[in-house]
Amino acid sequence: MILPKVRDPRLITIRRGGTLTDADHHRLALWAASCAEHVLGLFESEQLKDDRPREAIAAIRAWTRGEVSMMKARALGGHAMGAARPLTGAPRFAAYAAGQAACVGPCC
Repeated sequence: MILPKVRDPRLITIRRGGTLTDADHHRLALWAASCAEHVLGLFESEQLKDDRPREAIAAIRAWTRGEVSMMKARALGGHAMGAARPLTGAPRFAAYAAGQAACVGPCC
């Protein structure tokens, strides 16, 4: 199990019983997107034609602006993680970072 049995309420949205406001939730998602984008070049240097991680980062940013649904952002995050599977090392983890960033918004 990845998540602990008792989750920190600061990382759970108010509507799901936690204390995370929508504004802070959006800031958290944008921070995750920025972190993933910082290492995205490691993936793109290995996989020149695979846009899935970049699309996932764009999706979470669009989610914070209300332009994309949570489900769409999460789906694109899953696709970015799929791009990571055949790789090893830094390129793999860069794609995983993009996928996780895209899922941070919808999961809370």
